[in-house]
Amino acid sequence: MIEPPSAAPLSILLPFRDAAETLDECLDSIQAQTSPDFELIAVNDHSRDASPALIAQRVHDDPRIRLLDAPEPGLVAALNHGLHAARGQLIARMDADDRMHPERLARQTRYLAQHPDITLVASRAHLFPEARIHKGYREYMRWQNRLLTPTQIADEIYVESPFAHPSVTFRRAAILAAGGYRHGPFPEDYELWLRLHHLRLAMAKLPQTLLEWRESPHRTSRTDPRYIRQSFDRLRADYLARDPRLLASAHDLAYWGAGRNTRKRCAHLIDKGFPPSAWIDIDPNKIGNRVQGARVHPPEWLRRTPRPLVLVYVANHGARDLITAQLEGYGYRRAKDFICVG
Repeated sequence: MIEPPSAAPLSILLPFRDAAETLDECLDSIQAQTSPDFELIAVNDHSRDASPALIAQRVHDDPRIRLLDAPEPGLVAALNHGLHAARGQLIARMDADDRMHPERLARQTRYLAQHPDITLVASRAHLFPEARIHKGYREYMRWQNRLLTPTQIADEIYVESPFAHPSVTFRRAAILAAGGYRHGPFPEDYELWLRLHHLRLAMAKLPQTLLEWRESPHRTSRTDPRYIRQSFDRLRADYLARDPRLLASAHDLAYWGAGRNTRKRCAHLIDKGFPPSAWIDIDPNKIGNRVQGARVHPPEWLRRTPRPLVLVYVANHGARDLITAQLEGYGYRRAKDFICVG
């Protein structure tokens, strides 16, 4: 029989719903941790399969596991229920279809103990199974896994979610003080990262790959309308509209990307009172046109004084890297003179 920790310094928060097919793999990876001093808060989000029974079997043999029922349906309700019930000072998020590396908890706990100024630490993640990973998702992971330092994460926070949610460990008190997880028509994890960023709370990522992140057509991010492209665009615009850099440059904003799809994404921010003073595009057929009252210019137009604040709305990660290099070649500073937006 495994002994329960006298005072668990860390709680694993595991919401689950109808996860019987993958739950055993997930639980095996948790119970194989090299750091055994934790409690597992498994929150049943109104499952209709054998998931609760599988957890209950583990509870019988492992007193570190607590099985709770969410008070109402939905991931956010389950997360907040577990967050408030947890006894640990640290919370390690986990999903029922993923697997954690045996040293994940030890490494993240040690990092937060050594870095009291960091509120949240994630890790690199590896997508599996390989046959299900499409090119766009591979590119997203390449981008995500290169963001390690608090500065790198803050500089690109408006591009995409910089973390795999089940890879993060955070300080429970700080997240509760920030309001926990929020309900809304947006991805609950990315909204939390943006909120922490606006509260000036530092986030980091370990260079080790400590999470195996399962790709599946049944994943919540594939089936829930809160995770569609427009939900991310609206959420980013909400936070950009409160960003001090935009508030200081509201009358001199250059939007990079004058194509139809890009303009649709920009519209969320423009409608909040941030019209463009110029558009930037490389398409010669667009140069000289006027869009919403502002002229389309080639990139060379940015060699001017005073400089506008440039919002790079080009979604392709490879193209964004090229634009970043070009702007830096003009003397523009990342996150000061230009902001990349997903």
